[in-house]
Amino acid sequence: MESQKIKALQNIFSSRLDTLSHLLTLAETHFGDDVESILQCRIAPDMFPFGTQIVFACNQPRNFALCCLGQSANNLPPDVTSLNQARGHISSTKDLLASINVPDATLSEIKRIELGQGLYLELSGLSYVDDFLMPNFYFHMTTAYDILRMEGVPIGKRDFMMHLIPFLKHQSDT
Repeated sequence: MESQKIKALQNIFSSRLDTLSHLLTLAETHFGDDVESILQCRIAPDMFPFGTQIVFACNQPRNFALCCLGQSANNLPPDVTSLNQARGHISSTKDLLASINVPDATLSEIKRIELGQGLYLELSGLSYVDDFLMPNFYFHMTTAYDILRMEGVPIGKRDFMMHLIPFLKHQSDT
């Protein structure tokens, strides 16, 4: 049976990772030779810096792929020291996503999500995606976007919503 839901999730995560890569390119253009300084910028002192936001955004689709493949969650190391490393995380996450080839029934299996300190969740695969991974993914994507805005990178909603470009149409006057 065709895996329509899993394929849709692969496409969502992959296209949003393309957006994250686009944001990195815009940051690089804005900061030039000083671009690595953005990696340590943060919105508030108790929040993780931009580089870590990239990693945490990648961890969500990464752990979706690992879950689909029957493997345990395996987060990337949180310290990012270069934009090339950040791009490598995005690229390797997209490659891992592309490797998924399992039936949608995988999403009905109960998953145990370890949260640390003895805490865990038990959710169906679909609830894991909808209620845990997606909110976390968009939180870290938005936080990365907000850091760039705060640091003066000229980005807007259009840059965050790039995944809609293929559907963009123009009404002609004729």
